[in-house]
Amino acid sequence: MNMTEYTAKDYKKGQPRWCPGCGDHFFLASLHKAMAEIGVAPHQTAVISGIGCSSRLPYYMNTYAMQTIHGRAAAIATGFKVANPDISVWQISGDGDGLAIGGNHFIHAVRRNVDINMILLNNRIYGLTKGQYSPTSPRGFVSKSSPYGTVEDPFRPAELCFGARGRFFARAVATDAAGTVEILKAAHAHKGASVCEILQNCVIFNDGTHDSVYSKEGRAKNAIYLEHGKPMLFGENKEFGLMQEGFGLKVVKLGENGVTESDILVHDAHCQDNTLHLKLALMEGPDFPITLGVIRDVEAPTYNEAVHEQIEEVKAKKPYHNFTELLYTNDIWEGK
Repeated sequence: MNMTEYTAKDYKKGQPRWCPGCGDHFFLASLHKAMAEIGVAPHQTAVISGIGCSSRLPYYMNTYAMQTIHGRAAAIATGFKVANPDISVWQISGDGDGLAIGGNHFIHAVRRNVDINMILLNNRIYGLTKGQYSPTSPRGFVSKSSPYGTVEDPFRPAELCFGARGRFFARAVATDAAGTVEILKAAHAHKGASVCEILQNCVIFNDGTHDSVYSKEGRAKNAIYLEHGKPMLFGENKEFGLMQEGFGLKVVKLGENGVTESDILVHDAHCQDNTLHLKLALMEGPDFPITLGVIRDVEAPTYNEAVHEQIEEVKAKKPYHNFTELLYTNDIWEGK
């Protein structure tokens, strides 16, 4: 067991090169802090990314770090974890890199339940290539590649994760350091594929996309923080809550129509049935708060452990265990 105490400085490297005010700066600081609190040594940690603004992050990590191929971070992170099961693996992707060209790798890493921490930095835009709409840009969004507005509906990362049988999904806002650190720690503690959506701002090409929750005051009014085993309360004074209405959810105010805290739904992040988790993750609009925190956290067998168990099982049944033994299992001829 590692007894060394680390600080955020132990995980820092280089000078970040992002636009001033970019959400990547906020997230990087939270990741350094979370890793220090988790306590896994830098040399036992790997950070792997694809291509994009957010994918520069590995350059600023004093760990094993790789910026790889566009959209292929999940595939490379999978191989890294299977080959190095004792290393803590973090995959960093933007919404374009992770869900467009990398979408197929994303859903299969989630489906296989590879024990990697998948971070999706979602600013709803392609920043590195200068402002094209991304898979998470809303319908009607005007950009350099959609000057008259997009005619597509966006991916909703939680919906995609749950559709791929995801066992862990959490969400935080880049400017909320405490909330981000908490979900990163929970993602690391989870054994299996953990998906953390980070709502972040691109100050150049999509400024204000998450304005409703980007400030502390905005989150107090427009977000709900979920905690396992606690009532789903929100509002500046925790005066609102969520109740079930038929197959859906409704917002109620404590004290009105006889509503008390005992009527409010209690969050169960470990429930096998993801029906309520999905409803919570997809809440949006003027009538519902945006959900933050750990929404789903369910244990299941991991791909990397299953692969190693299968290898050992097959090896035990085979009459050979290396190449030399393999040669001697067949007829051989020895010359004189």
